[in-house]
Amino acid sequence: MPSALAIAAHPDDIEFLYAGTMLLLAQRGWDLHYMNLADGSRGSTTLNQSECAATRLEEAKQAAALLGATFYPPICPDMEVTYNDANLQKVVAVVRQCKPSIVLVHSPVDYMEDHETACRLGVSAAFCHGMPNYPSDPPTEVFMDPVTVYHAQPVGCRQPTGELVTPHFYVNTSDVMEQKTTALACHASQKQWLDESQGMDSYLETMRDLSRMVGRMSGKFEHAEGWRRREHWGFCGPDDDPLREALKGLTTEGLPRS
Repeated sequence: MPSALAIAAHPDDIEFLYAGTMLLLAQRGWDLHYMNLADGSRGSTTLNQSECAATRLEEAKQAAALLGATFYPPICPDMEVTYNDANLQKVVAVVRQCKPSIVLVHSPVDYMEDHETACRLGVSAAFCHGMPNYPSDPPTEVFMDPVTVYHAQPVGCRQPTGELVTPHFYVNTSDVMEQKTTALACHASQKQWLDESQGMDSYLETMRDLSRMVGRMSGKFEHAEGWRRREHWGFCGPDDDPLREALKGLTTEGLPRS
């Protein structure tokens, strides 16, 4: 069974940005893997850090189970997603364990640095998957099959300075929106935090609004997720595009790669 690995910064990021695509991959026989690098422990105004970490760990496990994905634990607290050798070795170990053909990561440029650094760690871990001289924590055997990396849309589909980001292609997630919403609803602790810290009103409706926005950008779908394929150098073959191939009939083109 081919596998896909989703790497994100915080509990609920996968559900906001990737989960529709993951559910569709599962319908087509793909094995799913799920990793948030940060523990979510600073995402509360009412729980202390250890209480918040424990709460969000259970929420993330429930969400991963609903998506049918294998869960991998976080490696650091919020705002400590730093690009260093210790963190990279931990992510490399997960990539080698999963042996994914597809790695889903954040946009390289996003509204906060945890997202951007989680992207860098995921990309570097995918690059290192076949390097026997690069260690992993724990030690894990390398594999040599190609890995293709795809970047999700940034939050709001814009760079931090406001420029619109257009995907290479869109995935029609309309038929899995209820499942995606149910998975996001596992993160119930985030309603108060997002209402107070980011004025999101209802985080579930915010997700649906963002999904509709990407759908409108597609010009074709009611709900969609957008993806950009990372260049192949060091990862895969120049024409490898397993996500598009796996979801044939469920995509439409966006901005062409030059």
